[in-house]
Amino acid sequence: MRAALKTLTQEGFFGTTARAIARNGKLNQALIFYHFGSVDRLLLAALDATSRDRLDRYRAGLAEITRISDLVEAMARLYKEDVVSGHITAVQEMVAGGSSVPALRSEVLARMEPWVAFAREVIGRVTAGTVVENLVPIDDLAFSSVALYFGIETITNLGGDRSRAETLFATGRKFAPIADALLQSATWVGDTA
Repeated sequence: MRAALKTLTQEGFFGTTARAIARNGKLNQALIFYHFGSVDRLLLAALDATSRDRLDRYRAGLAEITRISDLVEAMARLYKEDVVSGHITAVQEMVAGGSSVPALRSEVLARMEPWVAFAREVIGRVTAGTVVENLVPIDDLAFSSVALYFGIETITNLGGDRSRAETLFATGRKFAPIADALLQSATWVGDTA
């Protein structure tokens, strides 16, 4: 699976063949088919493994977060880890593969759901007791947060320039204290119907 992830990040989805994975992992390509049945099944297993590891890291990194300022800082650190580890590139390549290979589409999409559920947990914790909790559906915020994260990465991956993502975190750092103050001062939680 490590060889598959490495190949995926270096060669892209369509360059990640059994031969390329075997070359990177210094293994016989027949092992891929013996253990996984296909390259796509291997790539999905590798995506599951890296996503599980990263989601555990995100859970640990955001476990105590209750303010937007702290959330922006933690997300900036975690994003850098995603870039350095190759996780975010691997995910983007699988999204590209899912967009091009109909049989993978639902498989890749299903692997986003744990991230949406996690975003729901974090957003629920940050907005608990505030007017936002009653005004905006948390499910919509969670989905849009995950979509924004992957959208940003899709665009930076296409352009090969991660500086725009870094700029977004810098902007987030400027506005997060304002958002925290608004959330703390918003005590009205009346009828939103």
